[in-house]
Amino acid sequence: MKVLPIITALAGLAMIGALVHFFGVETVVRALFAIGWAGFSAICLIHLAVVSLEGFAWQLLVTGPPPWVFIWGRLIRDAGSEVLPVSQMGGCLLGVRAVMLAGVSGTTAAASTMVDLTLEFLAKLVYMAVGLTLLIDRWPDTPIKLPVAIGLTATGIFAAAFLIVQRHGFGLFDRFARLLGRGWAERGAAGAAAIHDALAIIYRRRFGLWGGFVLHLVCWVSSGVEVWIALRVANAPLGFLTVLVIESLLYAVRTVAFAVPNAVGVQEGAYVLIGTTLGLTPEMALAISLLKRARDLMIGLPALGVWQAVEGGRMWRRADRDRAEGGPVDQ
Repeated sequence: MKVLPIITALAGLAMIGALVHFFGVETVVRALFAIGWAGFSAICLIHLAVVSLEGFAWQLLVTGPPPWVFIWGRLIRDAGSEVLPVSQMGGCLLGVRAVMLAGVSGTTAAASTMVDLTLEFLAKLVYMAVGLTLLIDRWPDTPIKLPVAIGLTATGIFAAAFLIVQRHGFGLFDRFARLLGRGWAERGAAGAAAIHDALAIIYRRRFGLWGGFVLHLVCWVSSGVEVWIALRVANAPLGFLTVLVIESLLYAVRTVAFAVPNAVGVQEGAYVLIGTTLGLTPEMALAISLLKRARDLMIGLPALGVWQAVEGGRMWRRADRDRAEGGPVDQ
């Protein structure tokens, strides 16, 4: 494991502890109890529904596998990104592996993941633009417009980069790999060519592309419903549009801080900064962020446990088969 993610994660945990201490442990705990199990259960159930919609959005890009395969893959992708100390791309690799274990080819899994990520980024871009527009309209003098605009720009750059690589980058890699000659370069070129062909097929599925984009946009908006309901349960209600602004700005900040694993500390600081500007108390802002962390653990840890059991069982069966055949055991 690289050192930098560990350092940033530890710094983020220290930031969370400092924020809770500064605003008062007792007040944060009271805010958590105000939301209670009812609010926490609502957050978890809505999040599971959102994950299911995200799985459907992914499944629209391919033909053949049933929706549950991609719902499961999306669950593992999110669990890896939000629970394990890895980057978002690390979570994506786990999601690819999960759908491959369910029978999807590696080429299809990788190509569809890339397109799905692009659609999700584009939907996030629209979501953040709506939030920024509402922010400027309702709070024109707020000082947090600049970091939001930076996050919006960063998301746009990421989405454009994904599109460029998918449409042109693999062709360049094919030519480069052929120049390298034999061995791994030929295998790499063949794999890149296969992914390039799979991407071309996916991009011809106009219904799947537009359907996936719309579903991802619905999911981004629905993520705000979790917070809106939790605040109403805690008798600290805000208007839904205000919650939508807070959530969209939060993801703008998280986009800028993509290098921090799970946005540890960044999410909490952003909630306090943005939430208090738009009507949340600091302790309630921290409570909402911590409940989201707990939600990710509640859903993600069992999912990762099941995935690890399936992966481990497959490896043991392969090892037993190799021993029975007298061949080498795969590591």
